[in-house]
Amino acid sequence: MNKKIITGANLDLSTSGTLAARLLANKMNVNALRTNSTLRKDEWKELDQTVVDIARNRLVGVNDLVSRGLVFSLGNGLGTTVLEYEDLSDMEVAQMNMDGATRGPNDRVEFSINYLPLPIVHKDFQISIRVLEASRRLGQPLDTTQAAIASRKVAEKIEEILFTGASTYTFGGGTVYGYTDFPGRNTLPLSLAWDDSAKTGALILADVIAMKQASITDSHYGPWILYVPTAYETLLDEDYSANYPNVTIRDRIKQINGIEDVKVADYLTAANIVLVEMAQETARIVNGLQPTTVEWQAEGGMIFHFKVMAIMVPQLRADQDGKSGIMHMS
Repeated sequence: MNKKIITGANLDLSTSGTLAARLLANKMNVNALRTNSTLRKDEWKELDQTVVDIARNRLVGVNDLVSRGLVFSLGNGLGTTVLEYEDLSDMEVAQMNMDGATRGPNDRVEFSINYLPLPIVHKDFQISIRVLEASRRLGQPLDTTQAAIASRKVAEKIEEILFTGASTYTFGGGTVYGYTDFPGRNTLPLSLAWDDSAKTGALILADVIAMKQASITDSHYGPWILYVPTAYETLLDEDYSANYPNVTIRDRIKQINGIEDVKVADYLTAANIVLVEMAQETARIVNGLQPTTVEWQAEGGMIFHFKVMAIMVPQLRADQDGKSGIMHMS
C-alpha cells in the first residue's frame, strides 16, 4: 500500500486545546494530532514507516483491491460517518423491426439509496517520557515494537472485515459486510472439502470452473482472484495429477482464463472458498483514512498516548436484480 508520510515538521496546524478542539479547529484533519511538539521529525518517520510496512504485509485482500485502483477516497474521512450511494436496475432488451418509427415500450432505470457505515479501526499504545528521553540521550532509534504490533492489529482487523464482514455492526441505516456474509453474493455448495483424501485435482478444478461460470451467468466476466483458507495452503502445492508433471494444483487453477491469482486468506474459515471479480461494480475499498499514528499526552505530559487508526471499509455491491461478481463456495 502506498502512503505518503507526513511529519509534524511539514504541518502548520493549531496545536492548542483538547484533542476534540484541535480536530474541529482543523476541520477533522488528523494531522492536527501529529505535530513535533512531542516527537521529532525522524521519530515520526520511524513510527510511520513501521505502520506502512506492517499494513502492506498483512492486507492481502485489501491490497488486491487497492493495487487495482478499486478505491473510493473520501476527502474528510473523520468527518464522514456514513457513505450514501445508489444502485440501479437494468433496462429491457432493445427492439428490432424494419420501421424505425415503431414506438418501443418506454423504459427507465430505477435507483435505490443504500448506506455504508464508516467505522474507525484503531489500536492504542503508549510511551513514557523517561523511555523517550533515554532513547534520545543515548542516540538510539525509537523502539517501534509497540507501533508494529498496534499496526498489525489494525491491519488484521481490516482484512478480517473484508473476508468475514461485520454484519452485527450497523449504523446510519447500513451494515458492514464482507465476502462471506454479503447478502448479495452468489453461494455454491462445496460437495467435498478440498483437503479430503478423495478430492482430486480435477475435482478442485471443477469447483473453480463452476464458480467462474456462476459469475459469468450473472454477467460478471472477470478478471478474478481466488481466495482459499490457510488450511489449503500446502494442498495447492501438490501435483495436479500424474498427467501434469511439475504442475501444481495452484498452477493449474491459474491456467483458467481470467483468473489472475490464487491467494491464501488467513481469515477465511475452513472449507470456505471465495472467487471475486476485480471490478468497481463488485468490490472496492472506501478509504477515509489510511493507517495513521496520532498522539496526545496524559498524566501531566509524563505519558504519551498513541493510536494507530484507519478508516478502510469494504463496499460490496450487487445490482437490483441480485447479480454479483462475488462467488462463495462452502
